[in-house]
Amino acid sequence: MTPFRTARPTATAATTALAVCAALATLVAAAPAPAAPLVPAARPDGPRPLPAVTPRAETPTLYDDDQGGNANADDPAIWRNPAAPDDSLVIATAKEGGLRVYGLDARHVQSLPAPPAPGPDDAPGRFNNVDLVHGLRLSPGGTADLAVTSDRGHDRLRIHRIDPSRPGGPLTDVTDPAAPRVFSADQDEVNEQTTAYGLATWTDRRSGRSYALASRRNRTSVALLELLPTRSGTVTYRKVRSLDLPSAFRLPDGTSWTPCGEPGELPQVEGMVVDPADGTLYAGQEDVGIWRIPADLRGKPVLVDKVREYGVPGTYDEESEECAPGEDPGFGGTRISADVEGLTLLPGRNGDRYLLASSQGDDTFAAYARRTGRENGTGRENRALPVYAGGFRVTAASATLDGSEVCDGAAVESEPLGSRYPGGLLVVQDGSATPAQDGREATGFKFVDLRKVRGALGLTSTGGKTGGRTGS
Repeated sequence: MTPFRTARPTATAATTALAVCAALATLVAAAPAPAAPLVPAARPDGPRPLPAVTPRAETPTLYDDDQGGNANADDPAIWRNPAAPDDSLVIATAKEGGLRVYGLDARHVQSLPAPPAPGPDDAPGRFNNVDLVHGLRLSPGGTADLAVTSDRGHDRLRIHRIDPSRPGGPLTDVTDPAAPRVFSADQDEVNEQTTAYGLATWTDRRSGRSYALASRRNRTSVALLELLPTRSGTVTYRKVRSLDLPSAFRLPDGTSWTPCGEPGELPQVEGMVVDPADGTLYAGQEDVGIWRIPADLRGKPVLVDKVREYGVPGTYDEESEECAPGEDPGFGGTRISADVEGLTLLPGRNGDRYLLASSQGDDTFAAYARRTGRENGTGRENRALPVYAGGFRVTAASATLDGSEVCDGAAVESEPLGSRYPGGLLVVQDGSATPAQDGREATGFKFVDLRKVRGALGLTSTGGKTGGRTGS
């Protein structure tokens, strides 16, 4: 979709802000038993202080131009090496730049290119989102952990086997050559690029079957795809069913509202995550809000929270390719600003979980508490909607290690990751990496100690409980 645009800081303003954040980080580091610093989150009715956390490391900058291989950071997933947690990996998409693999030191381990265009007038491969499947049984070859990626350029899923002992790099492409297109009927439709976009994985604990959920670019559709090993050791998939979210909404004043966008575009979904405890899909419809949906797509979607811009009329300007907002009728939420992007899960105490959402419009992250009902002795899931539990920003740690702006994807691993991240790890995309070279579009990923996030949200450690292996 085409969001309402606000001016980004100039280079001078950005440098000043960076210096301020760096000084703030230095003061906080020097203080005894520090609390997370407070910085204002942009709000229409005035600033709201939110705590700030700083990254420990960042990946090498990617550049979205010919010189940089048209690489554009988008979505991360964290693979924990159970035999050697210090050797765990971060697997991330770089759009036309393919896949990148990093160590916990944020250094480059492996690059895999996106597939080329099938013809001179066709779209090239473009890896958009990635998530993991653990312990899928392959034939032959036993069980394997897999990285599943949405190839937006070709409207297919790409599946890579993860083997840290493999010479040449841990990832091997095991996508079946006959794997079908996800949404498109033919190559002409693929070239229109209403193709596979957002992605989340899910293993049904009752049946043991593994799935990917893929959203469709510029449409409201989400498809459930069962992952199927073949006899040759590759992996294919079949579409089980699909669901369409609304594109128009009835407002409290009786009027109808559709988010502003380029003509023909509908409000798409990208960020998604499945709670493995009960098979609940959370899906971020970028200009609308966060939905809760049964991961098998058999139930009714329920809107968890709305973006602030919900209900705001807009006029699309063809020259600028942006939407000019009208008067705000006041029907939107108060916690997240469009686009709502990366979604991931953070385990809490007593089986509770926290849904983290990237609020791209104001460079913050919102946390929603998902209660289980176990605290009152029922042992059953509480079907009440997640409730807002706080938020934070990822800000600069120093003059050379900036924070996260315009964040797309995010991923949490809550189990210990060796000596570097014994309390777990949050990885977030940075859509405006600095310092950039000569105005080139620069992106990357920031690694944040999960203990800082827990502290910012007022949570205590879970002692390495599982459940945080999902991202957007």
